[in-house]
Amino acid sequence: MSLPVAILAGGLATRLRPITEKIPKALIEVAGQPFICRQLNYLRDQAVRRVVLCIGYLGEQIETLIGNGAKFGLDVRYARDGPTLLGTGGALRQALPLLGEQFVVLYGDSFLPVDFAPIEGAFVASGKPALMTVLRNSNRWDKSNVLFQDGRLIEYNKHATRPEMEYIDYGLGIISARTLIGYPENQPFDLAEVYHHLSVEGQLIGYEVHERFYEIGSPSGIRETEEYFLLKGKA
Repeated sequence: MSLPVAILAGGLATRLRPITEKIPKALIEVAGQPFICRQLNYLRDQAVRRVVLCIGYLGEQIETLIGNGAKFGLDVRYARDGPTLLGTGGALRQALPLLGEQFVVLYGDSFLPVDFAPIEGAFVASGKPALMTVLRNSNRWDKSNVLFQDGRLIEYNKHATRPEMEYIDYGLGIISARTLIGYPENQPFDLAEVYHHLSVEGQLIGYEVHERFYEIGSPSGIRETEEYFLLKGKA
């Protein structure tokens, strides 16, 4: 895969306290290994070369563990929020000088067992400035927030969901830097806002995936993710 990958790993993870009072969410151990290590290993296996970690709360602990990424076979760099947490959109806006014109976006608390290469291919072929992977959810994991019909992403709306929305943001996006340039620097904003505007303007393509995601944003999510890795290790 030729595009660099940005991992959003700067949040406070208040739902996981008291665990995250002392460590950032990315360093939670999952089946005996810090979660961020599992993410980086699977990015290397996807032929990713460059990763930018967008860090904030307790982010220096991530830097200490991961370093420049050489031990994972990766080139890892860091975009730091500073005293004000910038949110998912603000963190990416700040990281643009490290990312270049187009890049993949992942969340620091999710593991997505899919092949990245065809997703990148679909993005390039589309000619659109952004792509969102979508999963038919029907409110199973979270509230469905994507209207995706006949292979077209019609609307993504995290804040105003409708019954006909059966899909959810799977957690892998591909974004062109120009979609973020109009937003202010060093100010917090949400990536969901960017995706919403792009979707209603017909500038966000949807790529349907069928493999469920795993996440460590909740105690139950951590348990399921651990089970996944333990079973995978026995396979």
